[in-house]
Amino acid sequence: MLNDKQSPSCPESNRRRFIQTAGAAAAAGVMLQPVRGQEPVDTPATVRIGLVGAGGRGSGTINDSFSINENVKLAAIADVAEQKPQSMLRRAEPKYGARVAVNAEKIYSGLDGYKKILDDPDVDLVHFATPPGFRPRHILEAVQAGKHVFAEKPTCVDPAGYHICREAHALAEKNGTSIVTGTQYRRQTSYVESIKRLRDGAIGEIIGSQMRYCSSGIWYRPRKDGMSDTEYQIHNWMHFIWLSGDQIAEQAVHNVDAMNWIMGGPPEVAYGGGGRFTRPDDSQMWDNMAIDFIYPGNRMCSFMCKQMPNTDGDNSNVIYGTDGIMTIYGGNRGSVLVDREGNEIWKTDGNIGAAYQQEHKDLVDSIVNNKPIVELNQTADSSMTAVLGRMAAYTGKKVTWDFAVNESKLDMFPEELNLDAAVEIPSFAVPGKEPLV
Repeated sequence: MLNDKQSPSCPESNRRRFIQTAGAAAAAGVMLQPVRGQEPVDTPATVRIGLVGAGGRGSGTINDSFSINENVKLAAIADVAEQKPQSMLRRAEPKYGARVAVNAEKIYSGLDGYKKILDDPDVDLVHFATPPGFRPRHILEAVQAGKHVFAEKPTCVDPAGYHICREAHALAEKNGTSIVTGTQYRRQTSYVESIKRLRDGAIGEIIGSQMRYCSSGIWYRPRKDGMSDTEYQIHNWMHFIWLSGDQIAEQAVHNVDAMNWIMGGPPEVAYGGGGRFTRPDDSQMWDNMAIDFIYPGNRMCSFMCKQMPNTDGDNSNVIYGTDGIMTIYGGNRGSVLVDREGNEIWKTDGNIGAAYQQEHKDLVDSIVNNKPIVELNQTADSSMTAVLGRMAAYTGKKVTWDFAVNESKLDMFPEELNLDAAVEIPSFAVPGKEPLV
């Protein structure tokens, strides 16, 4: 059921159509007059951004968008922590000047601060850079409010969140609103060109693959004096699974997404293990996982992620074919194609910075040109594939995609979320004891 904000006669819907018309006219060199009863907008059409989550990644999304789009302004900020928006503004205003147009009354805090951005008619596009556990519900509410969305990865951390994402994707398509996600490798030229060559048969038939996201560690934020249990978990969100999904979902989902992209969709089954040796005592995270994902056609992907100090790192995707091997590296390292004897056939460089910016260019262009991009389902599938691997590792059981998506009742988001609540700090999963829900 569409709400009032999605009605063709509502102000927000009119605003969105006006932006789209303005963008097309501006591209043709036409000066527009505002529709009667509506406020004037900049020409070319200005897309006004509301940011939810003012930490490092939130600042990053604004920097990436501002670096490649001239026609964007930051109009509002929300964060659970009251001090973060102000801190971000102190960094952004000297750099971007009048494009940072956030009045004091457009700065919100608390768990419900994001709702004020969704209700704001002066916001066209919402960037979500909150802890991932919040993301499915935030995205759906934004789509229900008629907003365009940029959502960082992962887009879900459990099956319940996955189904919410699917609902949001369908509604965005119906609304004609865009959803672009932070899977920047989908727009990195080295990835795009490598996968095009795979599609064109450069290595023959794909037999299997090996994906690795192995690094030396991740941040940890100690508890501050006076913090409630809920405040502490949100503050140190990486280390609590209802918020981060563990490393496989929060960080290594980039390789999982590449794996699904290459294989043409999600796997059929996952089986694997892992454990923890170096995490702080109150962290729920494991520090290593190794999963075998079986894809249709009995093609196996050997997957590993690891965050352990003083160990070798590896961020790569190796695809084995009947006629050759393609290696696609993360970051700026590029790709290389060799034949079965190891002779180099082709290589290219990578540029991850350009990819980060391109996703925001594509999103803003889709808004002003009235050509919506809705890519939530593909990122939800990849996020859910990471969840599938985590479920298999945590329980020690073989878990099928069908079970995880159609039968699992796993929903880790609290029924009632209160910043002042005293809640139990959950322990880490132990295979053989962790239930398959």
